[in-house]
Amino acid sequence: MIKENAMRAVFEGAMKLKREETCLIVTDTIKKDIGLAFYEYAKKCCKNAEIIIIEPTREHGCEPPKNISDMMLKYDVQLLITEKSLTHTAARRMATLKGARIATMPSITEDIANRCLDVDYGDLKEKSNKMYTILKSSGKIRVTSRKGTDMIFRIGESKFFGKDGGSFDFPGSFGNLPEGEVSFAPSESNGVYLVDASFPGLGLLDSPITFKVENGRVIGITGKRAEEIISRLDAVGPDAYLVAELGIGLNPSAKIIGNILEDEKVIGTVHVAVGNNCTYGGKNDVPLHLDGVITEPSIVIDDRIIMHDGVFV
Repeated sequence: MIKENAMRAVFEGAMKLKREETCLIVTDTIKKDIGLAFYEYAKKCCKNAEIIIIEPTREHGCEPPKNISDMMLKYDVQLLITEKSLTHTAARRMATLKGARIATMPSITEDIANRCLDVDYGDLKEKSNKMYTILKSSGKIRVTSRKGTDMIFRIGESKFFGKDGGSFDFPGSFGNLPEGEVSFAPSESNGVYLVDASFPGLGLLDSPITFKVENGRVIGITGKRAEEIISRLDAVGPDAYLVAELGIGLNPSAKIIGNILEDEKVIGTVHVAVGNNCTYGGKNDVPLHLDGVITEPSIVIDDRIIMHDGVFV
């Protein structure tokens, strides 16, 4: 059961849903019960709340049916509560361009909702904006770890995700809930990163998976379950191998559980994604976006150490 305080935090703390507004819940047959709980709460908060249940999409970043995309253009506030992420889709982008305020909750569970949604969104916004301010003016970002990660990133013209800390209170605002990351699409990336915490579809990892990157693309993946990842990327095509995101976790309630929605928000982690980067203003429009979570990283931004072995300094 989703606790009332968690739902109140979403509609009042994050989305700032007003009585005169409309609200759409898009869910699927896997997450239907959670979607229905939020729908019942939304009906108490605004003049018109609707829910629509779809079949699960094939992969994170795959488009919903066209009739759903069309519906998303008509509502003020939207929660996309699905098994696979709709964050990195044209449907979501078009709806936010129309002014909708959207929160996506891919793979959310009752446990995640009850632990991680009821946070101080004002405090989270302050910390997220501080991280955004540091990153946006950077030239070079180096991420290392004792396990072997050593990556160089540059931001370029990327837009940022998560800088508002889950405060989706203005037209066109969007992000994940639970919130708690600041991320961008690198214009350049080179090196090696070891995903040691979790990966979408694989859950918790008992041994690291190594990704070798040259000129912004993954050119090699090795490790115990590497073939499973390679198969998923190959099913999409060569552009699935583009390095699409670097993100830094900031949610004080999140912990590593094997679910990427929460894992990538954990303080003391970073995550690197491959695939679709259109959310950040990029042009790699492929139906896939997969994040891998790295624990205890060290981050140096233009010779300034901001994290050492997973601890902000």
